[in-house]
Amino acid sequence: MTAFQSMLAIGLMSGTSRDGIDAALIETDGEGHVVPVAFHAMAYAEGFRARLAEACLRAMAMQAPGFEPLVRAVEEELTALHVEAVADLLGRSGRQAEEIGVIGFHGHTVAHRPERGWTWQIGDGQALAGAFGIDVVGDLRSADVRAGGQGAPLLPVYHRALAHGLPKPVAVLNLGGVANITAIGSDGDLVAFDTGMASGLIDNWMQEAGARPYDEGGATAARGRVDEGRLAALLADPWFAVPPPKSIDREVFTIDAVRGLGLEDGAATLTAFSAAAVARALDHLAERPARIYVAGGGRHNATMMAMLAERTGVEVRPVDELGWDGDALEAQGFAYMAVRRLRDLPISFPGTTGAPTPMTGGVLFRPA
Repeated sequence: MTAFQSMLAIGLMSGTSRDGIDAALIETDGEGHVVPVAFHAMAYAEGFRARLAEACLRAMAMQAPGFEPLVRAVEEELTALHVEAVADLLGRSGRQAEEIGVIGFHGHTVAHRPERGWTWQIGDGQALAGAFGIDVVGDLRSADVRAGGQGAPLLPVYHRALAHGLPKPVAVLNLGGVANITAIGSDGDLVAFDTGMASGLIDNWMQEAGARPYDEGGATAARGRVDEGRLAALLADPWFAVPPPKSIDREVFTIDAVRGLGLEDGAATLTAFSAAAVARALDHLAERPARIYVAGGGRHNATMMAMLAERTGVEVRPVDELGWDGDALEAQGFAYMAVRRLRDLPISFPGTTGAPTPMTGGVLFRPA
């Protein structure tokens, strides 16, 4: 069998934290060869973050994806911002558009309802392809959901490629707005699922109660005390007992559970909620990992990392210790998946999303 030729690919991620766009450039063959080339993070302006949050609330209230004026307007803004992010990445890397083989465009998930048979990522893949003359792979989750899968998480196929040389069993935990875990067994089998919230509720709490965008370093939570009664009530939600594969939308849980607490105690309780949910997730695994490597913005939260170690009883380390870029990982993963889509290789599996068979997802948009 002839080995696939590597290509340069861009990956774009606008995640559940709603803080901005991550843009990564890698060289990959969509299998074992992955070389990071460049990374750029572009923050959203506060006004757009607010509009995006409102669009998500409106989408979650709908029975199915369809026309909604605010969602459509936000989609146009979002696409233009992604064009800007790609242009910035190309400029910073010194690469020309003609050198890029494909762009993996996640868009932004405004509503995720696999229990209803749909998931909704906004972003105009055709417009992005036309802006640069580069093939774009978008809408990477919908085919999986239509087939009966959860459509998430999708990063496990990339985690497996990066972790091939690590002792097993091992786990990679991504902490964005929502948390998801990839467990790689001693036999190399993949099990992956959302564990619950990560930073999403903490950010909401800080923005409402503390007039700050997030709990930097976990400093606010570190000064607080966990309300174990409220934490137990949050963990009593039946979703946590559901075996994987499973996924969850950021809007399923709210900060109502900690209303009435002071700023520090509320932050501490919500941080403990994220950590305890990961501990509950480990109970679903056939093999308990010896170590958890953490990616995403949540790994910068020292209080979160300490609570994870305490509540799981497992050694918890940032992925950066492996030489991986924990901020770029998701964007890199979507570049990797786009190359796999071009080569008809699967990106989701029965053990990661619950899809009936390994599936190649994504819609290919070619420049006009």
